[in-house]
Amino acid sequence: MFDNVLRVLTPNYQKLSWQNVLLVLVLVTLFIRFPFFFRDYVDRDESTFIIMGQSWVNGHLPYTHLWDLKPPITFLFFASIITIFGKSFIAIRLFGALLVALTAFFTYLIGLRVTSPKISFWSAMGCVCLLSLFGSLQGVMSEHISTFFFTFGVYILLSKKPMFWHFGAGVLFGLSIMSKLNMAYPLLALGIYLVWYFVKEKTLYNGLTRLFLMGLGTALLIGLTALPYYLEGSFAIWWKSIFEAPIAYSKSKYHSPLKILPLVIAVFLFFGITYKKSLLRYNLKTIQVLLVTFLGVVLSFIQTGKVNGHYLIQLYPFIVVPVGILVDKLPKIKPKFQPLLLFLALLPMEAYLEYGNIIANRLEKGTFFNGEGVEVPRYLKANDLGNATAFFTEYHIGYWLMDASPPTVAATHPSNITREELFPYMDNPRETAMQELRYILEDIRPKLLIARKGKRIFDKKREDLNQYIDSYLEAHYILIHTVDSGLIYQRLD
Repeated sequence: MFDNVLRVLTPNYQKLSWQNVLLVLVLVTLFIRFPFFFRDYVDRDESTFIIMGQSWVNGHLPYTHLWDLKPPITFLFFASIITIFGKSFIAIRLFGALLVALTAFFTYLIGLRVTSPKISFWSAMGCVCLLSLFGSLQGVMSEHISTFFFTFGVYILLSKKPMFWHFGAGVLFGLSIMSKLNMAYPLLALGIYLVWYFVKEKTLYNGLTRLFLMGLGTALLIGLTALPYYLEGSFAIWWKSIFEAPIAYSKSKYHSPLKILPLVIAVFLFFGITYKKSLLRYNLKTIQVLLVTFLGVVLSFIQTGKVNGHYLIQLYPFIVVPVGILVDKLPKIKPKFQPLLLFLALLPMEAYLEYGNIIANRLEKGTFFNGEGVEVPRYLKANDLGNATAFFTEYHIGYWLMDASPPTVAATHPSNITREELFPYMDNPRETAMQELRYILEDIRPKLLIARKGKRIFDKKREDLNQYIDSYLEAHYILIHTVDSGLIYQRLD
């Protein structure tokens, strides 16, 4: 029976048009990500990007009114959607899903250059899953944006022969870097590789011309992001926020290359085994480009000394095709039943659970939109507290839904309050996290404070901050309501 089902589900990969492949990738991506269109937030970074985008829509350039440690194209992505569609979770998540599907599609097109349509297709499907499942990847992250642009650029670099296309690829690489700065590392690795390749092929003059055009496109795009700041006389803010602040952040005492040692070991084993056993055709340019880009991203993680789960988004499009080639070489196992079907059916379990969650929320509360980030503002508005000054130590997407702003620049992302090394780059007059927290609570004196039940407000490493805010809440605030895990405190004095 399973064999018959497989025969029905297996297409003739050789006859698949690119339009059909793109359609399948879009539909699968939407199926996996659709239930998360109604979640208040999936990752706190996404909420910060939305707030920064809204601030831009309100007329404030990034870093001038609110501040976060990302280049401006990430915020422009959200600002553009908000400008056209208003405050719409659905629109933001829909365009995020399209980014994922298009990234997988360009992965498919790149794969066709070195392997069969079947392996390319399933590599692209794997890319959709890896960019959409497990952890906080259902939100729209800066990694989704930067990886789309870089994958698109790599595709152009490999497939378009006319020289002027290299300029277009450079623009895409510039967009990628100005979405997530660490993508400068794979671009540098790619540039070094291309010089070597042109020397090897004895096409140095032609190759350097192409590289110049690519570099020109990248530099032009980066320069364009600086232009609005230059015209406003705030070029220094652009420079400090985009280039100097990430360097200071990477030197944080909480970051260490030892934290990514498992990833580095896995990468060495992958390259060592595949090269020694001749499992990949390392002599092919496409394979070389993919693996050089992959290594460039890994190098950026080493330099940062930190790798969160969503960082890995930047690796997947450049490794899924080589891995797909390796998987195809494994011995074929044909048991009486096909566990592959069961595996594929269970893979999007997170999506199934979220479908159940939004249906239950609709039946219970009359809306598909769910989460404390939605419920807390709804409660506040219903109880005439929507205009009160608020400090969201959690669920800070609430600022967006209440048409409010964080109390200080450093509070744009709640965790930025503890990142003292970044204060000079956001022009914060306070020098320490304790000074910042005291200023918020004792000088600004927000009428409301929102926290999360069962979780310390700050990282456990900052016990001084936790002790201070806990005692301050006990003396000056009262808990007036609990919305699921959301705690709403109101000031007494």
